Amino acid sequence: MPKEKKYYIIYKPKGCLSQFSKEHGKTALEDFFDFPKDVYPIGRLDEDSEGLLILSNDKKINSLLLNPVNLHWRTYWVQVIGQVTKQAMRELESGMDIFVNKKLHRTLPAKIKKGLPPKNIPLLEVSEKNTSWLRISLQEGKNRQIRKMTAKVGFPTVRLIRTNIEDLDIGELKPTHYKQMDKKQIYSKLKLQE
Repeated sequence: MPKEKKYYIIYKPKGCLSQFSKEHGKTALEDFFDFPKDVYPIGRLDEDSEGLLILSNDKKINSLLLNPVNLHWRTYWVQVIGQVTKQAMRELESGMDIFVNKKLHRTLPAKIKKGLPPKNIPLLEVSEKNTSWLRISLQEGKNRQIRKMTAKVGFPTVRLIRTNIEDLDIGELKPTHYKQMDKKQIYSKLKLQE
């Protein structure tokens, strides 16, 4: 009998690995969540990033969502040092060259908007008071891509929160909270074919 497919979305907190097993004493998902053993993260967020992470035991969703041939919009709220200029926003939007695994990579065009994150995102005091927030949507997710992009235009990232993948959003979830979903909901919101 086939296993029942399970789907969860979580708000991964900053400082937590996107895996259940601990490495070098670092905080991992097992410190906050108790999911069935066959459920694993679909994709990842860097340890110092936070926000929406999907967990499932559905291997098909993993290949549909993570295959680079299938482009999916991912949206992040990004706090950067300094007041971002229009010129920097144009550079971020149009695509740029960054290094990924020691190879030059041209990023795809992005959608950039200034603003403040949703109310469920706890605003934290940062040592640098002169910061601004950007809503950045990308169709790719190279290693530390947003951090590299904002640094390249002179505005280093101090906080990065993923809030959406396509129409799947973090909603009112707060750090370390989760929500269970069914297959129809998650495939529909991610714009995936079953």
